[in-house]
Amino acid sequence: MSSPDLAEPVLLSLLGGGFVAAFLHAALPTHWLPFVLVGRAQRWSVAQVMTTVVTAGLAHIASTALVGSLIVAAGLALNRWVEGLLPHLSAALLFLLGAFYLAKASLKRTATAGGPAVDAGDGTGPAVSDRAAFLGLVLMMAVTPGEVLLPIYLSSATEGFWALGLLTLVFAAGTVLGMTLLAALATAGYSILRLERWARYEGAILGGALILIGFLVLTHQH
Repeated sequence: MSSPDLAEPVLLSLLGGGFVAAFLHAALPTHWLPFVLVGRAQRWSVAQVMTTVVTAGLAHIASTALVGSLIVAAGLALNRWVEGLLPHLSAALLFLLGAFYLAKASLKRTATAGGPAVDAGDGTGPAVSDRAAFLGLVLMMAVTPGEVLLPIYLSSATEGFWALGLLTLVFAAGTVLGMTLLAALATAGYSILRLERWARYEGAILGGALILIGFLVLTHQH
């Protein structure tokens, strides 16, 4: 596979869509709230929280890239057997995943205005060592590849290895930016409940974005 033409509109659209999808996926509370809560319990500085967030975010993308590479390899092999199947398969996966997030967002109950108070510790000090807390958070993200990003890998499989590498870098940038931004806001004292209310719309936005990327893949084939 040759180096991709960076001026190609489809490639630029895939990279842009990948960044948006990664950023929105990182807005899920599971991607930043644990770091805020553990940081408070461990009495970490902002620098310690951000270091943990960045390391965990990169581990999350590394595992996503590994699984994505395996899916791309399998998809290319299948595409050789059934010519032209790969784009339709990736678009179908994007549509299904987008519809899942839209349905999930529509069925999600509205949280009560007065949620439970955030437990910032009982004042007796950290329950575990800083090293154990750090490794636990990083491992939590490493063993959970971003399932939202995997169909986008498959949709760009025929663009070449350089395109897959660029897509991985874009995923890393969007994920780390989203995680650090929300974690930094919460750590700096902004209302966690307010951030969670905003994050509830992430599912609907992400679902719509995935469906749009699916249409882009199908349009490119025609």
